[in-house]
Amino acid sequence: MSRKLAFLRRRAASAQIDPATVLNALTAAVLVLSDDGVIQQVNAGTEQLFESSASHLCGLALSELLPPDCPLFGLIEQARAEATNVSEYGMMLDSPRTGNRTMNIQISPLVELSRWVVVSLHEQSIALKIGHQLSHRNSARSVTAMAAILAHEVKNPLSGIRGAAQLLEQSCPPEDRTLTRLICDEADRIVALVNRMEVFSDKRPIERGAVNIHRVLEHVRRIAQAGFARHLRFVENYDPSLPAVLGNRDHLIQVFLNLVKNAAEAAPADGGEIVLTTSFQHGVRLAVPGSDSRMHLPLVVSVQDNGDGIPDDLRPHLFDPFVTTKAAGTGLGLALVAKIIGDHGGLIEVDSQPRRTVFRVMLPMVQNGEDI
Repeated sequence: MSRKLAFLRRRAASAQIDPATVLNALTAAVLVLSDDGVIQQVNAGTEQLFESSASHLCGLALSELLPPDCPLFGLIEQARAEATNVSEYGMMLDSPRTGNRTMNIQISPLVELSRWVVVSLHEQSIALKIGHQLSHRNSARSVTAMAAILAHEVKNPLSGIRGAAQLLEQSCPPEDRTLTRLICDEADRIVALVNRMEVFSDKRPIERGAVNIHRVLEHVRRIAQAGFARHLRFVENYDPSLPAVLGNRDHLIQVFLNLVKNAAEAAPADGGEIVLTTSFQHGVRLAVPGSDSRMHLPLVVSVQDNGDGIPDDLRPHLFDPFVTTKAAGTGLGLALVAKIIGDHGGLIEVDSQPRRTVFRVMLPMVQNGEDI
């Protein structure tokens, strides 16, 4: 890694490119440690992994970020003692900041500086995560098709059933009117469910403009603290320098209100906490299926709770319609979230373990001179 870093520095110097720009383009987390284990330099991937800024990370000892029994420390000492590159594949990295992740590790000593090392951390499951994003979008599309069918094939017969029940109610004895009223109420309940699903069949492009995501989150927090989340503690870790999101304000409020409501229901009644985080990730571009274009999704908004976590058997189907653990839930909330984020050209992912469940939403930003 040290040779590669030296080469990148020389190449960047010849092209008049800042080496930091090159490092920030890497998806891997790269950090430089001094001989006493203090972080001297990080790239954007490291900021994203530890959910903290470079100014905060630089000057911290790595032991302040990772637990003392983390196997990474053993690899670092091995690289220092042998003065050679050390690699490890499939290492579990588990900490409150990173969550439980499977990483590929490469550690290289810096020849010019005794016992200094460069650590590269690359998440093994990034391809799997991208695959999950496509699955979430497919789930939203399946609900779209179902909604269109339900709206056409169900609402008309229900109107006939309800009308027939009302006619029967006029001529039946009083003791039987409870049954006709039950028919009308259940027909109304099904119509309400179909109406909720009709939003999925709306294929019109959304109206988008420059949206201040922090104002959206502040609005959602006020609604939550005035109602369903009044018993919970909110923590806000915002990057005030973020540019505007290219999105629809009302739709984004719906997305984050849904995510915060789910977090509030998952968080414990005693000591429950919801953490709202915004950050900027560099160099993340994903190919758009069926075209040559690539999405740039630099804005990341996270909603984190300290509940029990999502059951293992539910995680692969979390964004599918009618999947829920709530006794009175319809299972449409996260499916709608997936659709709205997909309509924005964004992505959503979830990382869950006991006491730490995080939903991350990646969104496009307004480009300079963009016609919105």
